[in-house]
Amino acid sequence: MKGVVYFGDDDNTYDLRIFEQMRYTKKVSVWPVGLVGGLKWEGPICKDGSVVRFYTMWKPERPMPLDMAGFAINAKLFMDNPDVEMDPLASRGYLESSVISRLAGREEFEPLANNCKQILVWHTQTADPKMNQEDKLKKIGRESDPSMEV
Repeated sequence: MKGVVYFGDDDNTYDLRIFEQMRYTKKVSVWPVGLVGGLKWEGPICKDGSVVRFYTMWKPERPMPLDMAGFAINAKLFMDNPDVEMDPLASRGYLESSVISRLAGREEFEPLANNCKQILVWHTQTADPKMNQEDKLKKIGRESDPSMEV
């Protein structure tokens, strides 16, 4: 089976380039998502084609602190691991980890969106985004990368 599994959502906005990029996912591809978690963006921070850490304020201790809109999984992994499913008992925010951690490790993540420097997916709800977490990070000198266009 060829293809990827992606969990799209009706309250997101997508740049079509992310779909073109995710088509080539070997295991698990990842990218940042804009306007999520009270931040301008949330997701992996990458260097030289590898994920080095995650930019998040909400439950940063999660095994895979990724937004549902920020990853794609090669469909063959599900075929090769038919017992893998989303844990219906997973706590809020841990659903992503319940699947991804059973299919690939962080060292196997494939950064997309220009090495995770580009936002190609946004949580665009009908309400104004809340940037309260952004303000907290700014106060301690850890604000978002100002060169990141959101």
